[in-house]
Amino acid sequence: MLNAAQTLAPGLPDPVFNSQRVFRAVLDAFARPGSIHEIVLSVPSPAPLKPGTAAIALTLADFETPVWLQPQERGPADYLRFHCGCPIVADMAAARFAIVADAHSLPPLSSFNAGDISYPDRSATLIVQVDALAARAGVKLRGPGIREHALLHVGGLPPRFWSEWRENAALFPRGVDVILIAGERIAALARTTQVET
Repeated sequence: MLNAAQTLAPGLPDPVFNSQRVFRAVLDAFARPGSIHEIVLSVPSPAPLKPGTAAIALTLADFETPVWLQPQERGPADYLRFHCGCPIVADMAAARFAIVADAHSLPPLSSFNAGDISYPDRSATLIVQVDALAARAGVKLRGPGIREHALLHVGGLPPRFWSEWRENAALFPRGVDVILIAGERIAALARTTQVET
């Protein structure tokens, strides 16, 4: 009988170097909300997680960060437990990271932990697989890290997302943060980001 190490897909090929590159891409995306960055890294990942999503999760999650998965499937859960040591939780409000494989079925943003006024940094970060990301079209974003405004087109989000995002931004300093990923392309929405549709 095969053990977990033999049956699970491998993690980052070069954990130190790869995690530094991925972390830098995520950091740059949050520093300039709405800008598009790339994670060019082939990471074998269990469906429905895409390689870029797996790379971000392997970089950010650890044994102290509860993760909620959608859908709740054994393959991705076992993969993340093995490579990150992170607890997988059934309650999305208990998660520090939430991974949503299909943006079309993204739960309401208010379902996730927005932190509290004393510890706003304890809120959730959502990693959401979307159909497409493009600059110079879509919604208009304003806020810290954005010069004048940025345009961002996101394919696959439910229609209610942007109104929920306005409610989330109004919670500042509380609120969730979001990483959007389409293939190798990522963009981030910090809770300080304001949206105009």
